[in-house]
Amino acid sequence: MTRTDVVAPTGYERLTIGDTILVARTVAVAGVRTALSTASSLHTWAASEPGATAFQGRATAWGVRLPGSALDVVVRHAWHGGVLAAVRGDRYVWPGRAPWELAVSLRLQEVGVPTPDVVAYALYPAGRGFCRCDVVTQRLPDGADLPVAWQAGKAEERAALLVAVGALLRDLRAAGAQHADLNAKNLYVSRDAGQWQAWVLDVDRVRFRRANDPAVGLQNLARLDRSLRKRRERNALEISDAELSRLAELVEAGV
Repeated sequence: MTRTDVVAPTGYERLTIGDTILVARTVAVAGVRTALSTASSLHTWAASEPGATAFQGRATAWGVRLPGSALDVVVRHAWHGGVLAAVRGDRYVWPGRAPWELAVSLRLQEVGVPTPDVVAYALYPAGRGFCRCDVVTQRLPDGADLPVAWQAGKAEERAALLVAVGALLRDLRAAGAQHADLNAKNLYVSRDAGQWQAWVLDVDRVRFRRANDPAVGLQNLARLDRSLRKRRERNALEISDAELSRLAELVEAGV
C-alpha cells in the first residue's frame, strides 16, 4: 500500500499536513489540525497539554480534549510488542495497523460490539516503506481495565462483571470477530446506569470469521481464560476456578 492508497471511510476526511497523512472524523478535523500545527506529532502535543491524563500501557497514552471541541480523546503512539519491539520499536511497514484498526472498529460498532470510536490516526514517514503512527480514540466513560475492577470488587460486583464480560464475548462471537490478543488488560469495564458494560480494546488484532462461528467463541474464551489464570499465578488476581467456569457458562448459555 502506498501513501495514495490510504483512504478515508464515510464520515472521515484524509488530509496531508507536511509529510504527515491524517485520517480523521469530519467533526474532529479542525481539532487535530490545530494540534498538529503546534507539535511534531499528535502524541507529542497531547503529552504537553496542561491537565493531560496519563494512561499506562505498553507506552503512555494521554487523555486530552481536542482543541476547539467537546471531544475527550485518548492519544496513543503505536509500538511493537514481543520480538519486534527490539528490532523495529515504533516503526511499522507502511501504513501500519491504524487503517485496519479503524476499519475493524467501524465494523464492530455496526453490529453493536462495544469498542472505542477511532476519531483519527496520523502516519509519519519513517524511512522508505516505513511509518510511525498515532491513534486517537474517543475517551471511554470512567472505569478501569478488567483486572483492576475485579480486584476492587466484592463478590456481588464480581458476579456482575462476569455477566458483562460474558455478554461481550457473545457479541464478538456473533460478529465472527476473533481477537488474537484477548487478554484481561484488553477488556475495559465501566458502569452504565448502574450496570457494568465491557468494552474490547486493541481491535487491530481482530480478524473476522463466519458470524456466530462457535470456534471463534471458543478461541476468544480460551485466550481470556489463559490470561486470567496467568494473572492469578503471577499477579495474585483473586479469581477462582468456579468463577472462570461461570464465565464459560455465561458465554455458552447466552444468558
